[in-house]
Amino acid sequence: MNLNIAVLPGDGIGPEVTKQSIKVLHAIAMEFNHKFYFKHASVGAIAIDETGNPLPDETLTLCKESDAILFGAIGDPKYDNDPSAPVRPEQGLLKLRKELGLFANIRPVKAYETLLDQSPLKEERIKGTDISIYRELTGGIYFGEKTLNEGGNVASDLCVYSKEEIARITHLAFKAAASRKKKVTLVDKANVLESSRLWRKVVTEIAKEYPEITLDFLFVDNASMQLILNPNQFDVILTENMFGDILSDEASVIGGSIGLLASASIGEKYALFEPIHGSFPQAKGKGIANPIASILSAAMLLEHFGLYKEASLIQKAVEKSLELNITTSDLNPKNKLITTERVGDFIEDFILHPNDTNRNFANIHLGQSTII
Repeated sequence: MNLNIAVLPGDGIGPEVTKQSIKVLHAIAMEFNHKFYFKHASVGAIAIDETGNPLPDETLTLCKESDAILFGAIGDPKYDNDPSAPVRPEQGLLKLRKELGLFANIRPVKAYETLLDQSPLKEERIKGTDISIYRELTGGIYFGEKTLNEGGNVASDLCVYSKEEIARITHLAFKAAASRKKKVTLVDKANVLESSRLWRKVVTEIAKEYPEITLDFLFVDNASMQLILNPNQFDVILTENMFGDILSDEASVIGGSIGLLASASIGEKYALFEPIHGSFPQAKGKGIANPIASILSAAMLLEHFGLYKEASLIQKAVEKSLELNITTSDLNPKNKLITTERVGDFIEDFILHPNDTNRNFANIHLGQSTII
């Protein structure tokens, strides 16, 4: 398969982790005889510095001309610490989602067996957790009308949803549940919000088309507790934009590090793949950023194009790296020699030399590997 992939590394650690994803995709291309072509463009704070625009026209054009987008991270302290800044990095990502119609954000949350002791939650509570969060991405309070009165002391953000916006992501969530544990949990605030009541009405009606799927409802405050108290009760979580943003970040503690969580943003025509972590500017250039979320995002990119065997090999390589503690210091604080680059090297090596893995793993345990 030939794929043209737009690469938007962004800010902070974005370029470092994205570099490892590209390395892994190159290995997949070699192993499976694919051709992946990568073109880079700027977005976020670096784009503001270069052009004054967080999403330059050239970047948007490249994305529209590509088969998929590999995204890094955006954000910079000079904007994070200045809430009055008229142009902000986040505006670039929000505009990109809107322009490309990326209405569904899919975030897998998995408790890896070898990392159960890394989570701040009890092992027996999180063991076996495997959740897929479906977050609506182009509606709601993030995109609604925003007002600030002349005195600067009264502000509002409008939350707006249409039946069509709710329906299109609901169908995706139910179809996903059909190949999983056949359960969808709608998270809303229908006891207070009119927009949430519309969500319940639309989702309940669509659920009739999927009789094999169990539909459950939770208010967002209760869902945020249940996600920590008993995450295994969830299969597919379906929710609106802001609730999904918050819940998916909360869910990152289950796996022990936000550096493990990948995501896909899907539309009718375009698709973007990114780690859910931020730009982490404090770690920029230090080689300590965990690239696994970005690498797993690349695996989701492959799945999107039906390359399931290729994606599975990446996932297998990631699981082996976790099993052998070939991870960055967020997961392996006792060994600070394993850098962002070296994690990528290991996963690349696993893909390219699957028949030599036993020997390589033995060498790694002995500290003899050329990788580390």
